[in-house]
Amino acid sequence: MDKPSTFERSAHTPVPLWRDIRVIQIVAQVIFVIVVVGFGYLLIHNLLNNLQASKLAVNYHTLERPFGTKISEGQSALSETDQSDFSSSDISHIEALFQGFKNTLRVVIVGLVGATLLGLLVGIGRLTPNFLLRHLANGYIELFRNTPLLIQLYFIYRGLRLILPETVRESVKLPGPIYINVRAVNFPLIQGTDSVWWFYAAAGFGLVCASALWMWRLRVQEKTGQPARTLRWSLPVLLLCAAVGWLLAGKPFSIQDPVFERFNFVGGDRLSSEYIALTIGLVLYTAAFIADIVRAGIQAVPHGQIEAARAQGFTGAQTLRLIVLPQALRLIIPPLGNQYLNLAKNSSLGIAIGFLDVYNVANLVQNQTSQPVVAFSVMMLIYLGLSLVISAIMNLVNYRMRLRTR
Repeated sequence: MDKPSTFERSAHTPVPLWRDIRVIQIVAQVIFVIVVVGFGYLLIHNLLNNLQASKLAVNYHTLERPFGTKISEGQSALSETDQSDFSSSDISHIEALFQGFKNTLRVVIVGLVGATLLGLLVGIGRLTPNFLLRHLANGYIELFRNTPLLIQLYFIYRGLRLILPETVRESVKLPGPIYINVRAVNFPLIQGTDSVWWFYAAAGFGLVCASALWMWRLRVQEKTGQPARTLRWSLPVLLLCAAVGWLLAGKPFSIQDPVFERFNFVGGDRLSSEYIALTIGLVLYTAAFIADIVRAGIQAVPHGQIEAARAQGFTGAQTLRLIVLPQALRLIIPPLGNQYLNLAKNSSLGIAIGFLDVYNVANLVQNQTSQPVVAFSVMMLIYLGLSLVISAIMNLVNYRMRLRTR
């Protein structure tokens, strides 16, 4: 039997570990992790030593101390007696940070909805054949996209303070009753009664049934080709269940109107001018970017799809709603998620106009406790958690909207 050649023997010889590419990759990754962890440990160790040397050791128990500033933002209007009895010492620093987080959440939720709707309308308007509407949309996008958000917030806030009545006594009364002045917008407060759970339970059951009917009609449309008419089937069921819940609850809600007494309004609810200015600024600024994303997504849809829809007798609105937007959403959603994250983080600019969000409250906490690391680490975790929730929701929507192929 012939001896194997040198080439054949080398083909069956195992590769040494120091030359195995898989081993080299694993060792490189382990070394990289060790270097990063060691560098992070060195930074944190030096920070803690320097703070301890400066008699500023990190102490998270300081968050349990009383908070030294009143937080009126986000609270329902109190009577004058309640305001005199209300003391900021009744809440701790961690409770104040939680109240600031709720204020930030109010801005972010309203801002996301408003910016999405406005951006969608402006993005569609930029592609309309109407000369005036197209150029107005283009001018809006260029104006708000190319100027800093901070300047826009100052402009909106100062503008509101110039056009609104300066004193509470001179408040403008609107139907409702709604009172508008330079401090805030006071409006009726709607509160649930003890029997409101009947209404919520029935409305929730109706929502589940309406969703099931919606999905069933879509499946029928896919199988038979007949129009789904989802709203015609699902909306009456939802309204009927809500009406039954309302009847079972008797009086599920109570309304408390704001009443002017001496120096301020008593009762009702309020939206401060800082909250209104910040929300308007975030909506206008973010909507300019969303509009350009919508415009790009619509233009990415092949024009043959539009021509085919017109050949089938679709109107312009039907073509946009049924043909163009469903295909454009697959391109719009990923960059749209980035704009949502930017809006959530840009809400911290409310400190420039005195809005008591989580960033402003964290500044007050670190000034009172002399614990900047504690205050800003908690604030960082809050913003991180908020951003991760938004990112997870947008990733889920993007996964559901992905193009499925066989």
